[in-house]
Amino acid sequence: MNADAVVLDVDGVLVDVADSYRRAIVESVERVYDRTIRKPDIQQFKDAGGFNNDWELTYAAALYVLATGEGYDRSIDDFTDEIAANGGGLEAAEDAIRDGLGAQATRRVTDRWDRDRLRDVFQQLYLGADLYRGLEGGEPDLETAGFIHDEPVLLEETTRDALVEDDDRSLGILTGRPAPEAEIALERVGLDDAIPLEHRFTMDDWEEGKPHPRALVTLADRFDAETVVFVGDTLDDVRTANNAAETDPDREYHGVGVLTGGLTGEDGRRTYEAEDASVVLESINELPALLEE
Repeated sequence: MNADAVVLDVDGVLVDVADSYRRAIVESVERVYDRTIRKPDIQQFKDAGGFNNDWELTYAAALYVLATGEGYDRSIDDFTDEIAANGGGLEAAEDAIRDGLGAQATRRVTDRWDRDRLRDVFQQLYLGADLYRGLEGGEPDLETAGFIHDEPVLLEETTRDALVEDDDRSLGILTGRPAPEAEIALERVGLDDAIPLEHRFTMDDWEEGKPHPRALVTLADRFDAETVVFVGDTLDDVRTANNAAETDPDREYHGVGVLTGGLTGEDGRRTYEAEDASVVLESINELPALLEE
């Protein structure tokens, strides 16, 4: 690839979030509404696109659960397929429910749809009581240890050192995490001091979110790069690189998918390839060899 800049996603690439962010989605809906979706269903929303923000995915999951109580009879597969067909994201989820239920039943659903409470419960479950007090500035009503502490590191030390010590390539971060939560993850994997703030894009730095290309193109500008590799664990990560290539044709962008997030095995590999991923890796730890080739 001869890349002179490497940009990394965090979740599913540097740390495993199956028992943290994804668990928080399922349990937040359960705690607020006494019913929820299954953890494997989360990938259906991710594949539909527009759900890089896990709070918004939680809202969409809750919307589906509430709608089924009003007679919405479509499966998660059909629901997320309709979301994808309408461009992805929360607004498309709302349109799908409105089309399936009609105005009156939808109003009853949205009257019970408490996004503020869902977000608050999510943050309490994910951060735990101590971090919640520090980062959210409030007093939690749930005494929890925090799922954030259940994120195994995926990035091996040898891989980290190879990426950090590579003088031929700049290194950046592009993540949907809020900045404080991104800092915690980067500290855990040993990249907090290696990547300066101007080489990071978090949720706090841009409104559009993935797969909008602005953040990736901005990082490419800051690196003065000619060829950029973006490594992620979702289709929206690959779409971000492909959208950047269309927006910024004077550079090369390569979307690299890893099989350590929601997309795994041969099915995951085929799904990435169908989305025109440049390369699919078993994990981030194969990246240095790829770059050397």
